[in-house]
Amino acid sequence: MDLAAGMELRQLRYFVTLAEELHFGRAAEREHIVQSALSQQVQRLERELGVRLVERSTHHVALTAAGVVFLVEARQILAHADRAAAAARRAVGADAALRVGIIDSSYDSMPQILHQVQARYPGLVIHQVEASVPEQYRQLADGRLDVGIGRAALAPPQIASLLFRQDPLGVLVPPGHRFAGQDGVPVAVLAEEPLLLAEEAQAPEFNQFTVEMCRAAGFTPAVYGGTVESIRAAADLVAAGRCLYCVPSSCIAALPGTIWRPLTDPASSYPWSVLWRAADDSGHVRAVVSCAQAMSQRLGWLTDPAAATT
Repeated sequence: MDLAAGMELRQLRYFVTLAEELHFGRAAEREHIVQSALSQQVQRLERELGVRLVERSTHHVALTAAGVVFLVEARQILAHADRAAAAARRAVGADAALRVGIIDSSYDSMPQILHQVQARYPGLVIHQVEASVPEQYRQLADGRLDVGIGRAALAPPQIASLLFRQDPLGVLVPPGHRFAGQDGVPVAVLAEEPLLLAEEAQAPEFNQFTVEMCRAAGFTPAVYGGTVESIRAAADLVAAGRCLYCVPSSCIAALPGTIWRPLTDPASSYPWSVLWRAADDSGHVRAVVSCAQAMSQRLGWLTDPAAATT
């Protein structure tokens, strides 16, 4: 698609943000402009194109059929512009940058991988962005992220993935809890405990994994009434004796004041994958993928579950 005369990249960005939020107020807040200015720019874009992209009403915002098609192209244009700007900066000697999506800073897989990448590219500037896996998919697709990490079961077609770790799942309990002295905790006994889930917008795929594990063991979990947006916040609730929380082994070193016990009968592991745009063949993205694969082989993350805790 050729850019129409007079069309500006900021108009494309405002439209993409509006398409993601489907709410003028939230879209304007994300772009740090007033709502009326965002609305005017989207209307101007529609006039330039000669088509209506958005249906508006007092309580409803939706994309038209033309808007849905245009959204795909607009994201690609913005991604190309970002890559062009990055290439220009590299050409004049500016430090290269890598934008990496992470779910929660308590998980240790991506920090270990990035440490190896940084050793390979000392001048590389790495930006870590906390985002849910669905949000990582969106930001990878439109070029705002270069690499992500998470469960790849629901990855869209344009996102490539490499499974590098099967992370043993366990349960966090407070000191003195009846499970604290056990070598392992059968999944079925979790039916007797209030189980905390993550904030749905933050970790929907992990919540789904936990609930499916419980149902496979013959019960629907008794979900604790509150939610949290970070694993550290979850650990605080567990330490206070309010609930239990299922987490993979890769974050337990960051959660003092709690005790982690592996789940058994059956043992379960959470699948971690590196995520990236399938069309992105840049050297730094390849470095992240190769470092993840090498670390996985060296630590036995896919072959020896016990090694995942080392």
